[in-house]
Amino acid sequence: MTNVLKKTDFTFPGQKSRYTGKVRDVYNIDNEFLAMVASDRISAFDVVLPEGIPYKGQVLNQIAAKFLDATADICPNWKIDSPDPNVTIGRFCRIYPVEMIIRGYLTGSSWRSYQKGARVICGVPIPEGMKEHQQFSYPIITPTTKASEGHDEDITEDEIISSGLIPQNEYTLIKKYTYALFQRGTEMAAQKGLILVDTKYEFGKGTDGKIYLCDEIHTPDSSRYFYLEGYEERQANGEQQRQLSKEFVREWLMANDFMGKEGQQVPVMTKAWINEISDRYIELFEGITGEKFVKAENTDLLQRIETNISAWLNAR
Repeated sequence: MTNVLKKTDFTFPGQKSRYTGKVRDVYNIDNEFLAMVASDRISAFDVVLPEGIPYKGQVLNQIAAKFLDATADICPNWKIDSPDPNVTIGRFCRIYPVEMIIRGYLTGSSWRSYQKGARVICGVPIPEGMKEHQQFSYPIITPTTKASEGHDEDITEDEIISSGLIPQNEYTLIKKYTYALFQRGTEMAAQKGLILVDTKYEFGKGTDGKIYLCDEIHTPDSSRYFYLEGYEERQANGEQQRQLSKEFVREWLMANDFMGKEGQQVPVMTKAWINEISDRYIELFEGITGEKFVKAENTDLLQRIETNISAWLNAR
């Protein structure tokens, strides 16, 4: 019986390949569809942690599905259907090897770099005298390479284009989409009393030659949120911001001397801590969407997911 989804190994008719990411397993069906399964794996500092988190995959998949639908007027996205709480099926795309990270505030890894003296991040100049969690005058894009293993690496716009990773005209369009998606996400977050601090987007090219938004969008794994109420007061007083993101997992790891560096050991994840992470993800879902989270039947996740994907493929 499977109550936490840590791994899948399905075989569907027409299946050409299976890609295992840090959190998602992606099945290529006839170079026409991608069936993306959001597992309960959790990663931090580009390392997959040893324990799965109950309902985490459902949380991520359902948030992403909601925001893909809510931004489809801004740019085309890969989603076609979501036949299972942990699954999105979409059009086959070849993913660009670059993640578009956009930041509205100086926090997280950008703040850690700033503390060490960096005043240029991914080719973008950062003003002197900024404080942690301070808002930029305008959102900045700090892309990274998309590593299949190990750590993603910062990269500049010039390097992306000069190396041929993405052609100039296509990168220009992707940048336009990135700013517009972040603006929409910011507006939707404000309606829920939240600040969308930073996020990342992935894009790919479909078989029709169009550029599509792919993967997840505005989830707690790809995004960071602050609570809007009290932000200014906490900032003025030099206090930490109340966050709605998985930053609490990173902070726990750092407090236990783990940042994904060579030789470091992942601290033991107790059952109580795992359940707390699960509860926090559900809180994230409800805060971000404004909807009550309904736990899906998870007596045998593998059987349920395989059945629902197969039924969708048979009906197409």
